[in-house]
Amino acid sequence: MLVSSTDWLVPALGLLGAGLAAGFAGGVFGIGGGFVVVPALLLMLPLLGGDSAQYAHVAIGTSAATIIITSLRSVTSHNKRGSVDFQILKTWAPWIVLGDGLGVILASHVDGHVLTMVFATGVLLMSLNFLLPRLGDKILADEMPTGVLRIGIAGGLGTFSSLLGIGGGTIAIMVMTLCGRSIHRAVGTAAGIGTLIAIPSAIGFAIIGLKEHGLPWGSLGFVNLPATAAITSMSILTAPLGVAAAHALEPRMLKRVFGIYLIIIAIVMFHNAMKP
Repeated sequence: MLVSSTDWLVPALGLLGAGLAAGFAGGVFGIGGGFVVVPALLLMLPLLGGDSAQYAHVAIGTSAATIIITSLRSVTSHNKRGSVDFQILKTWAPWIVLGDGLGVILASHVDGHVLTMVFATGVLLMSLNFLLPRLGDKILADEMPTGVLRIGIAGGLGTFSSLLGIGGGTIAIMVMTLCGRSIHRAVGTAAGIGTLIAIPSAIGFAIIGLKEHGLPWGSLGFVNLPATAAITSMSILTAPLGVAAAHALEPRMLKRVFGIYLIIIAIVMFHNAMKP
């Protein structure tokens, strides 16, 4: 199904706006922007045609593709400020990628309504990190997890994030700060983790969707290429601004506002998941 330029106007504007917000949020919080991108895509994809049963998978696959660019832009900006721990990225990478693969396989067997419900539940849980006070700024360990614990956390992070189409920054930041890393170093490193998660996720969702029917126009498997281009064209502009804000401003109020946004999104997603 081809979509005329007029039909593209509204979704294009919406996706460009989502890209601006996702880039800034990714820079500030190290989250990749999936919590912004997936709801925007679920809202805009019906305007591009296709089967509604495919929208959740396309939204998550496309979100993963956008996170590649957003996270790379963000981690580059953080690295210029010396706030990326490449040792963590190196030791976590294999287990994140393995978890990613498992998440993509699981997603290929999950109904779109169930996938939306999973996303809503994940968003609701992640909102608690932004709304509740820090755990007394406690440090539970001086070193990052190793051995089986690292495999479990990194692998679980990859699986959970690929299912939701997010960069996994929130969980990664919580682990790193509890292990004595500063919030700025944790955010910068989490941006790199987003890249590690997004690349295999995007490839996997593109592959598992190749034989699917009823996809919105411009889709390569479960990755919608025009939407990816629209979102990333804006996110690369605002990601550095988000990084600058993270290093210059007190983030407490921004966290609360974003936490409230996540709760609203979770409610909307639960409502959509329960529709026939």
